[in-house]
Amino acid sequence: MRARAVICGILGLLLAGSVPAFSTAAPQNSARLPDPPHTLAEIPVYLAVDAGSGAVLAARRPDLSFVPASLTKVMSVYLAFELMAEGKLKPQQSFTFSSDSWKRWHDRGTGMHLKPGESVPVDALLHGMTTASANDACVALAEGYAGSVEGWAMLMNAEAKRLGMRHSHFASANGWPDGGQTYVSARDLVTLGEALIRRHPALYARYFGKKRMVWNGVTQENHDPAIGVIPGADGIKTGFTHEAGYGFLGSAVRDGRRVLIVIGGAHSEAERAEAARTLMAWSFAVWESRRVFVRRTPVASAKVQGGAQRSVGLLASQDIAIAVPRGKPPQVRMTLRYRGPLVAPIRQGTEVAELEIAVAGLAPSRIPLVAATGVSEAGPFDRLRNGLAGLWE
Repeated sequence: MRARAVICGILGLLLAGSVPAFSTAAPQNSARLPDPPHTLAEIPVYLAVDAGSGAVLAARRPDLSFVPASLTKVMSVYLAFELMAEGKLKPQQSFTFSSDSWKRWHDRGTGMHLKPGESVPVDALLHGMTTASANDACVALAEGYAGSVEGWAMLMNAEAKRLGMRHSHFASANGWPDGGQTYVSARDLVTLGEALIRRHPALYARYFGKKRMVWNGVTQENHDPAIGVIPGADGIKTGFTHEAGYGFLGSAVRDGRRVLIVIGGAHSEAERAEAARTLMAWSFAVWESRRVFVRRTPVASAKVQGGAQRSVGLLASQDIAIAVPRGKPPQVRMTLRYRGPLVAPIRQGTEVAELEIAVAGLAPSRIPLVAATGVSEAGPFDRLRNGLAGLWE
């Protein structure tokens, strides 16, 4: 997308409204930002992102691909949620855990202790995957729906491509070591976590953030280091193998503001817990969120070519906020970006542009904007009218 306009008019409205600290001055890359917590000094990979603005609050090697271990299960769950939303998978349907799968998986890592030939509802499998980190549940779901783990992994990769996860690949449904064929990056994990929550909020609330589960008479605890410890923490997933170390994709929400974090390659469970809790607490204590647009609010307009209208309004597809250090007046620059003019027909609600938000010292973030109305192709009268109007521009 190429830049079309800097939205100074919008900033002017905000200056007169509820966010008086805004400035139209260009952000300065040299602006001093809060230092990450010192407890992260030995963590190979970490990332903290403000979900409302997409702002990166702290990062080390966010695009480095690494072995995810059980963090892989987040993509398996996301794929299941997508299939459920499409009506292709139902929580009450059951899949049978085959005898061959039991032989391969009954003693390999964490599991639901599924029995050979046992028929298990999808609902229970998902709880097993999210709370007990059950390897056997992932295999039962993958083979039950796609016929094989390989077929399920193909669907996982298709979803990853749709989400723009450029530094990730999946060859496993559960993250069991596979010689490095399955890998992710911290930034891709945050993309996945944000999509999981934004696209499927009810399913997310149902399956994530639970402290324990019981299946076949066995109670298993969730290893999430933040749930019940950090206010607002509601997931998402831990991971561990000797190859990967200790990892975590976490999320917490307070007063409508959500933060997602990633810890990768911690050397012990205790180190992961301390790093995760510190980074999450720091993200709320040191940073604050300032809302600039409410979802469905008009933001700008874009030119349209060959349409019954010569322009279309653009709406915020979600609440738009900026993340700023507490107590510091931010310098903000907003730029409308789209590849234009847009070409009719345009369907209402289609993502057609982005609002780039640059806060001094932070990398710019981009928020999707959608067409406020549909624009049909121009008829003869529309073309005449548009042509006459163009003479006066």
